[in-house]
Amino acid sequence: MATPDLTVRGAGIFGLSIAWAAARRGAIVRVVETASVGAGASGGVVGAMAPHVPEAWNDKKAFQLHSLLMAQDWWAAVEAAGGVLSGYARLGRLQPLANAAAVEVASQRAKNAETLWRGQAVWRVVRAAGAGWEPVSVSGWLVEDTLSARIAPRQALRALVAALKVRGGQVVSDDAAEIGPVIWATGVPGLQALSQAAGRMVGAGQKGQAALLALDMPHAPQVFAEGVHIVPHGDGTVAIGSTTEREWQDPAGTDTALDDLIATARALCPLLMGARVVERWAGLRPRASTRAPLIGAWPGRAGHFIANGGFKIGFGMAPGVAEAMVDLVLDGRDSIPEAFRPDALF
Repeated sequence: MATPDLTVRGAGIFGLSIAWAAARRGAIVRVVETASVGAGASGGVVGAMAPHVPEAWNDKKAFQLHSLLMAQDWWAAVEAAGGVLSGYARLGRLQPLANAAAVEVASQRAKNAETLWRGQAVWRVVRAAGAGWEPVSVSGWLVEDTLSARIAPRQALRALVAALKVRGGQVVSDDAAEIGPVIWATGVPGLQALSQAAGRMVGAGQKGQAALLALDMPHAPQVFAEGVHIVPHGDGTVAIGSTTEREWQDPAGTDTALDDLIATARALCPLLMGARVVERWAGLRPRASTRAPLIGAWPGRAGHFIANGGFKIGFGMAPGVAEAMVDLVLDGRDSIPEAFRPDALF
C-alpha cells in the first residue's frame, strides 16, 4: 500500500472534494472516516446549489460565484473518473415576488448581476404564467436565475469516493495514523474541537429538517420562497428543506416543524399537493460563528489545516474550497479569502 501524501479527516462533502482534487493532481490520499461516508449533514437530501443575491458584493460572494460557475465541469470530471453519477444539473431557480417593492429590488439586482456575474449567468425578473411547476406569485412576477443548480447529496458522495479510488485514494474507517499534511473536515465534531482549542465558540451544529416527496420533475428548476428550498431531483423525487433550529432535543428527530415546512412547500407549488412523502430527514449542519466557511491553516499546528463550516452552502462551495485547499496544502499557493481564514478565531 502506497504511503499517502495527504490525510483528510472526514468523508463529508468538503473532505471528499478536497481528497478528489488532490488525487486528481497526482497526490496519494487517505480519507479517514470513523463513522460512515456522509454521516453528518452531507448525507442529507436537499442538494440546493444557489447563489447569494447579486448585491453588497464581497469576497465570500465572489468565491461562491466562482465555485458555482466551475461546478458543471468539475462534477463532470468526477463522474467521468469514477463512473458514478452525482445528480448534478444546472437548471436554475424561480423565486416568487410578493409585491411591487420586491419587484423593484429584484430588478435592481438584475442590473447588478449583469456586471457581477460577467455574462456567465442571468438573474432576471419575469412575468409568472400561473400554471405548471411555477410557484404561486401574489405580485404576478418571479425572479429567474440561470446560475442555481441541484445535486443529489448521497449520490455525489458516492461519485467522489468512486473517483478517488480510481486515482489510488483510500477511504478507511479505522483511526489510522496521520501521514503527511492533515486536513480536518470533520463537521460539527470538528467545530466543537476547534472551539475547545481556541477557548471560545468557533462554531456549532444547527439542526435542519428536510423531506423527499415522490414527484417526477427531473428537468424543472428549483424554487425558493419563504425560506424554503424546493429541489426537483432526477430520480422521481422533490426535496424540501430545511428548517433552521438553534435549539433541539433530538438532533436526528423530525417533528411538526417539518410538517409545517412540507405544508408551506405544497402551498407554494400546488403540484406537490398529492405527492407522497418518501423520506423525512434531520441532522446537524456545521455553522461557523463567522457564517463563512473556515478554510486554511490551523493556527499553531504546523502541517494541519481546517475545512469546515459549510452549513447550508457546502455543496455549492465544495469545488472552490477543494481547489483552494489543494493549492495551499500541495502547492503553497494561498488564494483563500480573508473572511474564511481561521486565524482571527484563535
